[in-house]
Amino acid sequence: MRKIAPGSFQKQTRAGRRPPLNVPELASRVAALNVFQGVVIDRRAVDDTFDTAVKDLAPRDRAFVRMLVATTLRRLGQIDAALADFIDRQPPEVVRDIMRLGAAQLLFLGTPPHAAVATTVGLVRARGMDRLAGLVNAVMRRVADKGVELVSEQDAGRLNTADWLWQSWARTYGADVSSQIAFAHLTEPPLDLSLKDATSAEAWAQKLDATLLPTGTLRRFEHGRVTELEGFSEGAWWVQDAAAALPARILLHALKGVESPTVIDLCAAPGGKTAQLAAAGCKVTSVDLAADRLRLLTENMARLNLPGDVVTADAVSWRPAEKVDAVLLDAPCSATGTLRRHPDLPHLKQSADIAGFAENQRRLIAAALEMVKPGGFLLYSVCSLQPEEGQAIAATVGDKATRVPITADAVGGLAQLLTPEGELRALPCYLAEQGGMDGFYGVLFKLGA
Repeated sequence: MRKIAPGSFQKQTRAGRRPPLNVPELASRVAALNVFQGVVIDRRAVDDTFDTAVKDLAPRDRAFVRMLVATTLRRLGQIDAALADFIDRQPPEVVRDIMRLGAAQLLFLGTPPHAAVATTVGLVRARGMDRLAGLVNAVMRRVADKGVELVSEQDAGRLNTADWLWQSWARTYGADVSSQIAFAHLTEPPLDLSLKDATSAEAWAQKLDATLLPTGTLRRFEHGRVTELEGFSEGAWWVQDAAAALPARILLHALKGVESPTVIDLCAAPGGKTAQLAAAGCKVTSVDLAADRLRLLTENMARLNLPGDVVTADAVSWRPAEKVDAVLLDAPCSATGTLRRHPDLPHLKQSADIAGFAENQRRLIAAALEMVKPGGFLLYSVCSLQPEEGQAIAATVGDKATRVPITADAVGGLAQLLTPEGELRALPCYLAEQGGMDGFYGVLFKLGA
């Protein structure tokens, strides 16, 4: 296939004319470019720049920007491999990124070719790169003509997974499971909801046109605006991935028979697990170092009309006045189990970061043990697929507490979510036919009486 090099492209028909552009369409591409470059160049999370970038856009255009950026990040390995087939050497950084966004529309979003090509060329011109408009036009047309066939032959999972992640997963889970994980990360996740009143699950499943998963989560495949869904304003439910709801579910299963148990939710924000514990009748103290994230927790608990104490503190050094029946520690981590929800993460973190997370987790789990009364429980969890943040941290507990094997009935009967040792190990490829789930690790400890 002939490649097109910058400076060597032939003059196109009407190459000197600016293509007619719908202004909102171009504005949405400008916003997408700003958010995308914030990730790949500045290493800033999508959520850090998105609201500012789209503040002047209509809701529909905002949704398009989010989908375009997410798709480009998810499929960047495939996109770069496809573009490399049509161009000899890299153009300036901004032009490269504009073409990446254009290719994502042509290859994966089903944008009409004339619209994708016109807005991509228009964005190049808007960035003062008129001299490269002809090149971009030619490359985008080649992508439109040949690109879909090209990507259909690619190893999508491998191409879109960072080398350090692939190597880690292959060592931990094997090549076949690693491939399944990688493919799971290419899909847009469904909307998962946890109910305040679990006994009303069937009724809410009908009201929300949702599927009731064995774990008790309600799952919707049509997202819509969350705040406009029935039950939001009255506080009937909150957004929480099915896997993220498992640690609190496991801890509550262990606490059966304990009346009004006292529980500390460490690193609690944004509060999904706190809500689960409070809705089940626990007396919950939520601790987090980030005051702004705790404000979100407080707002959510108010909407849900659930009680609880909130403490802004470093969980490593903070201690309760009295020891409690249980601690749930969902520790800060690399979050590699959430890549399908956060495809920007591989561009924000790298292999060297894992050691820092692990050291903090060791300090947190040691602190958590000191908060639990004799005979009480500690549930440690992370939304990471990396063993350094899971099994390796659990091993540091040693003989300070006894491991309690998690049983299938604690996770809705889904034995595949448990290791032979009775630990939680959810993978993104599990429940694939029902929409998958985040990756999570969890282990339950009991302190000696």
